[in-house]
Amino acid sequence: MKKTYVPNLWIKKDTYYLDILNSSWYKLLVKLENIISVETMKFYEKKEFITMHLPVTTGSISSPMGRGSDSSPVKVNICGVDTYLADSMQFLLEYGCRLTEKGVYYIMPSFRGEKADERHLCQFYHSEAEMIGTLDDVINLIEEYIKYISSKILVKYGDELREMIGDISHIERLVNYKESFPRITFDDAEKELKSIHSTNINEYIEYNDGWRNITSAGEKEIMNLHNGIVWITNYDILNVPFYQKFDNEKINTAKNADLLMGIGETVGCGERHYDYNEIIKSLKMHEVDEKEYDWYINMKKQFPLKTSGFGMGVERYLMWLLKCDDIRNLQVCTRFNGEKNIL
Repeated sequence: MKKTYVPNLWIKKDTYYLDILNSSWYKLLVKLENIISVETMKFYEKKEFITMHLPVTTGSISSPMGRGSDSSPVKVNICGVDTYLADSMQFLLEYGCRLTEKGVYYIMPSFRGEKADERHLCQFYHSEAEMIGTLDDVINLIEEYIKYISSKILVKYGDELREMIGDISHIERLVNYKESFPRITFDDAEKELKSIHSTNINEYIEYNDGWRNITSAGEKEIMNLHNGIVWITNYDILNVPFYQKFDNEKINTAKNADLLMGIGETVGCGERHYDYNEIIKSLKMHEVDEKEYDWYINMKKQFPLKTSGFGMGVERYLMWLLKCDDIRNLQVCTRFNGEKNIL
């Protein structure tokens, strides 16, 4: 079997922009980025979702630092006013759902305050959507979307992918997947991991004050147990952002799900709080200042609506597609926090 080729050109930062011009990896990468953008629009046109032209700045970050958060916001000052570069536009997609009948989507950059590593970029592309409906509705939408774009890529670039990475059976298997992807709850994932790693479970599950989280090693183990792709649902309430709805049938858990494939979490989704009182309760539980989200609270109070949404890291999907284990190879123009980037 041909070994997957990975360029690692980002390491030579001074000549990166010249080196990629001779790289077959990046010539294929821009084709894949393009087809994802084109086919995403076609997919949502059939669903009668609309796209919105949204700003890259926001006053209401969707992942405030605190319990369960794995990112920090990027704060900037524009003309004397403090604001943030968007980590996600989920809030504005919720806003947009109240301007249309079915749903809203976009693909645009997101920003993180940490340094890049194998799993994270400082700037990455988000394919996000919000729809009128439940968690089950959005999970079904995600599965259809991923199968759709994967099938289009396979038809158009299957030969080039095979030449680049050798084996493309993982793409073929997903495209031909007839059933829904397997789902397990976080509790079930913990039980599965404990049955194998009872003596060193802390390497796979983090235990914090009132909430648990799965580590990257835990995600990898769970994927191995479920043939490479699996949903984990019902995370602890304090391990997810405050806007995720409580699941009253599974106490102390949220109506959310992460899709694990490739490196691990590639898609995150959830149903949002419908009730004004519920969002206030959640903000207090997460120790988030209500004043930072006045507009969001007022929108929920005056225009209640049952919506669910998701965010897919485009580069993480491409990691799965290209069988790449370092996300830093998935950027045509490097952006590293704390460094002056050439382009």
